[in-house]
Amino acid sequence: QVRLAESGGGLVQTGGSLRLSCAASGTTCRYNVMGWYRQAPGKQRELVAVISVGGSANYADSVKGRFTISRDNAENSVHLQMDSLKPEDTAVYYCNARLGHAEVWGQGTQVTVSS
Repeated sequence: QVRLAESGGGLVQTGGSLRLSCAASGTTCRYNVMGWYRQAPGKQRELVAVISVGGSANYADSVKGRFTISRDNAENSVHLQMDSLKPEDTAVYYCNARLGHAEVWGQGTQVTVSS
């Protein structure tokens, strides 16, 4: 079965950096869109950044200029470099992959930014 394996979450201070990684396994398909979403306590899940197989990326306004998404099509992986982290970035971050009508979610990884 297809699975998205996430890594890179953790605890950092304000202004610090983290790099999230997500790799799809259990399938040879290359997903059209891969990306990251996040959900903070008491809030709805929101888009952070997504990237197409061709490398076109979209970012939430709140992270533009601070986060960079990238992908390796051969490895079916996606990465999120997070710089200048703020306490409001604290959330569970979920990897997402989409191909046609199919959609797969990762289990989520916790990112905590302390003041």
